[in-house]
Amino acid sequence: MKKSLNRRVKKTRSEIGWREMVALPDLGIAALRAKIDTGARTSALHAVDLAIYEQDGARWVDFHIPLPGMPKSRRCAALILDDRLIKNTSGIAEHRYVVETTLVLGHRHWRIEVSLADRENMEFDLILGRTAIRGRRLLVNPGNSFLVGPPAALAVPIHPAKEDGLKRTLMRGLDLAFHDFQ
Repeated sequence: MKKSLNRRVKKTRSEIGWREMVALPDLGIAALRAKIDTGARTSALHAVDLAIYEQDGARWVDFHIPLPGMPKSRRCAALILDDRLIKNTSGIAEHRYVVETTLVLGHRHWRIEVSLADRENMEFDLILGRTAIRGRRLLVNPGNSFLVGPPAALAVPIHPAKEDGLKRTLMRGLDLAFHDFQ
């Protein structure tokens, strides 16, 4: 029997649940429940009171993120990456602004595109679509939730142009009652 020289090394995948706690540090959000939705192409974040303006020749969007259990919403501003038609949960195309932000899932972090949408009547303020998790060696377990633990706090702010190739120090100890979200 001939032995193959091209042995495949099986790379491990990190298992995540159909819902997880995440952080969006660029937007000042340390913990937020997110639904992992492989049926959705684009991620969507609950944002209201959108206002578009121009700064230094670039288009920006100013918006509020109503946080669950908090009396005030989080006011944010982000550079508009794109504006496009995106189908909502009913299959109807809506015009949405898309921004880029850092996602923290457990002890991992990367940049994602997220559309801004009014999700007031939805259970989750953040939907993570398949493009946000594609290529990250993640396996979504539809029978479990909150498998990766609370999002780690980033010690070093991430600059999008320098994200790849740099080592980042992740700090543990996000003061979060994780069991309250299960």
